[in-house]
Amino acid sequence: MKKSLLTLIPFLTACAGEPPQNIGVQDGRLAACPDSPNCVSSFESDEEHGIQPIRANLRQVEQVLVGLDEANIVESSDGYLYAQFTSRIMRYVDDVEFLEDPSEGVTHVRSASRLGYSDLGANRSRIENIRSLISND
Repeated sequence: MKKSLLTLIPFLTACAGEPPQNIGVQDGRLAACPDSPNCVSSFESDEEHGIQPIRANLRQVEQVLVGLDEANIVESSDGYLYAQFTSRIMRYVDDVEFLEDPSEGVTHVRSASRLGYSDLGANRSRIENIRSLISND
């Protein structure tokens, strides 16, 4: 049994993938989604990638993330938050960014998978869950 678990460790750590190089705010926006259907962003307008920003401030978003076991806040600065979400079983890592727009009263969001082509709706579902947790506060 030990031997079979040890052979899985390299595979499981490989699921994390490399952090993307385009994380952060560029020209007042979050990076565009790739062509693949494993990303959603409130800066995108197409049906596949577009999602509404969250009607909340960054402090409210951060309070929700702190309560989620799968979330790890990596960076939090003035008006910007970057978190990594790790799936429970396969240990896949997704990169999630939030950019507050106080003039509009919203926080923009981008959630993208590091690996694979399709996420089967996981990123959209994650953001909608965060949205519902904020509205239930």
